[in-house]
Amino acid sequence: MSEAEKTAAEQFLPNDLYGLQLVLLASGSRLFQVVNALAELGIADHLAGGPLPIAELAERAGAHEQALQRVLRATAMLGIFAEGPTGVFSSTPVTKALTQDNPHGVFPLIRYNHMELTSRPFEHMVHSLRIGEPAFQQAFGTTFNTYLEQNPEADRFCDEFQTYWAKQFAEEELDQWDLGRFASIADLGGGDGYFLAQALRRYQQMTAHLFDLPWMAKKAEQIFADHGVGDRADIIGGDLLTDRLPRGVECYFVKAVFMRFSDEEALTALRNIRAAIGDDARARLLIVDSVLKPGNEWDHGKLLDLDMLVLHGGRKRTLDDWNALFSRTGFELLNEPIYHWDLLECRPV
Repeated sequence: MSEAEKTAAEQFLPNDLYGLQLVLLASGSRLFQVVNALAELGIADHLAGGPLPIAELAERAGAHEQALQRVLRATAMLGIFAEGPTGVFSSTPVTKALTQDNPHGVFPLIRYNHMELTSRPFEHMVHSLRIGEPAFQQAFGTTFNTYLEQNPEADRFCDEFQTYWAKQFAEEELDQWDLGRFASIADLGGGDGYFLAQALRRYQQMTAHLFDLPWMAKKAEQIFADHGVGDRADIIGGDLLTDRLPRGVECYFVKAVFMRFSDEEALTALRNIRAAIGDDARARLLIVDSVLKPGNEWDHGKLLDLDMLVLHGGRKRTLDDWNALFSRTGFELLNEPIYHWDLLECRPV
């Protein structure tokens, strides 16, 4: 091997950070398949009670002993599991995030990212890179929402996935957002209504409108009935971009919707909301979405931004992006948001 070849090879040694990054990037899709397979076997759940010898772990998981040991050995190198002496494996802090009963874990996200609905469009990502449009249409011949409407099984899984995140929002953020100051609220793009039902149950004086595409909004009937809030919630089927929105509401609430919109669609939606508010200076627009960190800082939202590009044709936005949208549609941002998921509170101007 020449001196130049040795120098090039040394770049990929495990103790070389840059080489390790390159190896992980090149192996990323395989590693995801590995993690998904281990999640499907419930390995993290089997180890929740403590370390286990590989023979017992394989028996509990219904797996081939040697094959499982080889896969766990590779993931232990990455800190996902830990290998001790004599083939005994145990959990790490990362492992706990893979357990199915962890309300703050990533097991639902792994399942969501592995399904054909979300993985197949990334095979056509070059289409998005060339023309800036979602690759989902290239992969499935229709839009994301239309596909869900026509495929009940995929739609059901997405409902479960969205409810999983809605529960986290309800548990962690609902009190901080102080929605109780409003007597009436319109949840625009509110999906099956789980989050709104939680808010109505917490704030007994509040009345509400749930607004979403007709086939989606109808799901809220059962959710509201189960929460005992159906007498205070009006369900409206419609399109945020084209249809008339409820008037005379104190709070227009939009959670995880604008990220699915292009800038043109976002402007249309904001103008539609502004028209619904009219001259009511007391009304407020609350948007729950990401504010991307600048520069090279780590931000999960930058990865979600790629999902929005490929699946929906939407985008995540920086603070400057948000303020540009608000200034063009008659809104003023009132609070100083933190980065990642945040509440953007706006007043009409």
